[in-house]
Amino acid sequence: MLQEKLIEEIKQIPNEKLAEIYDLIHYFRLGLVHEKPTETIRQRPIGLAKGQFEIPASFFEPLPNDILNAFEGIK
Repeated sequence: MLQEKLIEEIKQIPNEKLAEIYDLIHYFRLGLVHEKPTETIRQRPIGLAKGQFEIPASFFEPLPNDILNAFEGIK
């Protein structure tokens, strides 16, 4: 039933526009063929890298003004 409605609508489209409709339908259909089925996402366990690196204390110090200005677009 829906296919028949689509065909009737397509018959109403001027010939010079049919290529655009074809491209839309064709690429939409190709996208459906290439879609992967939705997979269950497994959550990674927390703490996998525990003890493998250490954040230096300097990481938490304020940034110098020239770097802060660069982030804000100030020269």
